[in-house]
This record gives sequence, C-alpha cells and structure tokens, in this order.
Amino acid sequence: MDLNSRLFDSIRIRKPSCDEPKPAAEALCESPGCTRPGPHRAPKGRKAEGQYWRFCIDHVRAYNASYNYFDGMNDAAVQAYQKDAIIGHRPTWAMGVNPAGQGKPAEEPTRDWAYVDPLGILRGAGVGDGRRRNKQPEPEKPRRTATVRRALDVMGLEEGADGPAIKAQYKALVKRFHPDANGGDRSFEERLRDIIRAHDVLRAAGLC
Repeated sequence: MDLNSRLFDSIRIRKPSCDEPKPAAEALCESPGCTRPGPHRAPKGRKAEGQYWRFCIDHVRAYNASYNYFDGMNDAAVQAYQKDAIIGHRPTWAMGVNPAGQGKPAEEPTRDWAYVDPLGILRGAGVGDGRRRNKQPEPEKPRRTATVRRALDVMGLEEGADGPAIKAQYKALVKRFHPDANGGDRSFEERLRDIIRAHDVLRAAGLC
C-alpha cells in the first residue's frame, strides 16, 4: 500500500450530523430519592409480567430480598397456580377425548391418496376401510396341555387338530406301521407303540 498515493488526499471523513441518534443516557435508579445509575432490572411482579424496575446494586438487592410473586394470594390460589404451572397454564383434556367433538371419537379422515399394498399388510390391519374399528374379536383358541401337545406331535398333527382329523391320522399311521402292512417286519413296533400311546392320551383328553 502506497501511503503517498493521491487517493488518500481525496478521502474525507464525514462529520457527524446533528440528526443522528445519540446513545441513550443510562437509566437512573427508580428507588425514591436515589440518584445513582440503575443498570439492574427487577420484575414488577404478578399481573405485570415483562415489566421491570431499574435499580442500583444496593436497591436491587433489597428489592429481591423482599420480593414475593404470590403476595396477596391465599394458600389455595397459590397451590392452584403451582399446579397449572406444570402444564404451562394451558387447558388440557383427558386422553382420547376430542374437545371439539364433545367427547366423541374423531372420525377416520378421508384419504385422497392411493397406496400400493402388494402384501396386504395395510389391508390386513384395516387401514382405510374401517374394518379395524368394526372388526369382531376372534374367539380364543383352547389351550392344550403339554402332554396333549406332545401326543399331537407324535402323531404329526397341529395343535388345533380336531377329533375327525385325529381319528383319520391314527388309522393312517396304524395301517402304515403295523407289521402286517410291512410283510411281518417288526422294526416299526416301537413307533407303533408311541402312536397308540399318543392316541390314548388324546382320547383321555376328550379330543377323539
């Protein structure tokens, strides 16, 4: 940078105009009789939120020591205020209640879009057709005991097999593993005994 350049000769500093805003004077302490600066803010109190007094350090300390937001309120009003403060003094409603509908459940919104559901997941959940809301509860399936489940497993049957299915399976297994059906071969006798015992268990349980 050339400090002897003629460009520096043409530089002029603008003089401050009398119309330009001047920095505001520091506020004075608002305590009666005090003339010291008041840089410290103190809240004016209830029903004057967002408004502040200006005090010096000594008077702001004295003000804070005696400040009581609940001054003039009885115990019941203070407790009610503290309870409402938990939710930010906003109205609340019971869960699942629509205040606009006076307690009536909100209707399912009408959708103006289509969706692709090749696996039927959304359709099975009743999305978009109201079936989920009106779906009747499925009857509970009877619970089988461990002994019955083992017997059904021996016979190669599902847990929900009924009487006719058990009888048909029993006849088929006996015909398959009986020695007479295998040319006198007795190597399947142990399997046949298991099948007969399993059938006895199921019959004793009243399933066939």
